[in-house]
Amino acid sequence: MKDKVWFFMCIIFMALVINPVGANELDPYPIEDWAKRADMQNVDLSPDGNKLALLKIPSADGNPILEVYDANDLSKKPFRMNADPMEITRFYWATNDKIIFSARQVVRKKIDGFNDGVYKTTSGILTLNKDPKKSKWVKLRELGRGGLRGPIIGKPNKFLIYSYDKGSFSPKYYEYDVISKKRTLITRESENIRNFSFDGFGNPQFARGYSGSSDEYITYYRNKETSSWDVINRMHRENFESWRAYGIDPLSPEDLLVVAHNGANTAGLWSFDPKKNEYKELIYRRADGDVFPVFHSNEYQNPDLITGLVYYKGRDLEYEWFDGEEKALHEQLMAIIPNSDRMSISSRSRDGMSMVVSNRGPRDPGTYYLIKNGQVKVIGSTMPWFSSDRLADVKEIKYKSRDGKLIRGFITIPNSEGPHPLVVMPHGGPFVPENPSFDGWAQLLANYGYMVLQPQYRGSRGYGLDFYKSAFIDGGEGGGKMQDDKDDGALFLAQQGLVDPDKMAMFGWSYGGYAALIAAAREDQIYQCAIAGAAVADNSQQLNYYRNNIAAFRTSGSEEQIRMWDDSISPIDEVEKVNIPLFIIHGDVDQRVPPKHARKYITALEKAGIPHKTLWLEGADHFYSTLFYHHNVKFYTELLAFLDNDCFQDDGGIASR
Repeated sequence: MKDKVWFFMCIIFMALVINPVGANELDPYPIEDWAKRADMQNVDLSPDGNKLALLKIPSADGNPILEVYDANDLSKKPFRMNADPMEITRFYWATNDKIIFSARQVVRKKIDGFNDGVYKTTSGILTLNKDPKKSKWVKLRELGRGGLRGPIIGKPNKFLIYSYDKGSFSPKYYEYDVISKKRTLITRESENIRNFSFDGFGNPQFARGYSGSSDEYITYYRNKETSSWDVINRMHRENFESWRAYGIDPLSPEDLLVVAHNGANTAGLWSFDPKKNEYKELIYRRADGDVFPVFHSNEYQNPDLITGLVYYKGRDLEYEWFDGEEKALHEQLMAIIPNSDRMSISSRSRDGMSMVVSNRGPRDPGTYYLIKNGQVKVIGSTMPWFSSDRLADVKEIKYKSRDGKLIRGFITIPNSEGPHPLVVMPHGGPFVPENPSFDGWAQLLANYGYMVLQPQYRGSRGYGLDFYKSAFIDGGEGGGKMQDDKDDGALFLAQQGLVDPDKMAMFGWSYGGYAALIAAAREDQIYQCAIAGAAVADNSQQLNYYRNNIAAFRTSGSEEQIRMWDDSISPIDEVEKVNIPLFIIHGDVDQRVPPKHARKYITALEKAGIPHKTLWLEGADHFYSTLFYHHNVKFYTELLAFLDNDCFQDDGGIASR
């Protein structure tokens, strides 16, 4: 087997030809280029490796269409299908000639509240024919009120679907045969046991529940002998350690592999005995951050097999491999892929000999490669209109917050001489960490001459339990120490001479938008303006959501949100303190941070006589996937104009009034 892998990779080395990039140009790309959505996505091989399918956006304002290519000759004209008036959002190979896909369509123009979107989703099956004209798709009616979970890797022609009975909030899970079109009930969730995960053969393996009497989140393991759900972990709502089982330990099949803190500051990989509910062995842990499992690149032959761990080291991903062949394959691919950064094998044929490799990084918005028959071919780029030498580098910085806590951050550096104007761009969540790869907003701003700082302020996950809890455990630090972390990063860059201290702004979305509203009202002001997108403006509204979420959905992650928002500064209470130009952006069908946040805040600004700018994005939800070309053109045009005219100019705009 090893000889086959090495021979395979040697051929790859000989086959790949890297084209040089073009000459360096400092002129920024037009806004229209930044406004376009990714040109392709969801690139996937058929199980036999002879067909390759992807979603392609044919025009700037068009919806994705499904394209199917002959993987043995990518030059041949592909089969194309759209789902007009719906938008295809995802697809899976069910067999070598059948594709299951999901699609969505706007069915209403307003929302009623949290998580109440405007889209209706449906699913269908496309059957491919040698004669493309005879290829057709039909609606997957067996779903009823349900959706797709994905293919059952260990069972050819089988698919995992779920459906809800009328009036029920507990889904039933079925094994669906794409050939016979019959579905077989596997199991159903109950009020207490839900959030199922399944193994590669479609068997329910783990589940989560919540006990209101004990305020505990409970993890269950399906006993293979009795088919009962056995409790393997209890975690009190106020215990913020992570605990997740990922599958069977291949070296000890009676045990599980679990990523957990187990009393330590960082989460490590453990072997865990589900019968005794106890840890057996610490396999790997790091003192500088949490680790995450890496699964085998050929899930057909090795379903659920963990082959290594990944963790952040600075802005880079580092790996600890358990499988020598997977390590060799990864390292050799990293060596031959141009601008390799976030490189992964995203799809493989069942025999493992054909694969799709994807790469993404600061100088690569996303490129897909096909490895087949000893050759490497470029399938395409997600944004082929960008040249790598005109995109910006991203580097990690470290600095001390004013209370002495070490903070990490990532800076996107313009291809021009400094000191630069600065845009501080905090991530959303707030507990979701930044993933420093290709960030379209950061690259847009850097392309127009702005350095961008993305601070990993306290509360960001992945840097240890203590750092995460410091955002809320002794009182919510939103608007307090969490805000200091962001400001101190900006001041650090100014002290280093990298940015102009008189040209600093904050721009954020969601929680980042909240941080921008807080920045606009700080008395020790260091910014010249703030841009708040989809911002939480009234903490009480968020509190009501998370309190209801605990009661209704029994999901983890709500307690820290409650603690943070309950005790943090609410922007609506600080309106009269706004002392810099402020730009507010919001989608009018935002279901995660409903538009009433912005409306209430804007009304308060107007009542206080404070000048501001407002941009409503019609038909836009909270998430980037609902920001289309026409949204982005207007959004980016007004964003850059605001920075140029209202923020850093003293002879016009809001700042001079």
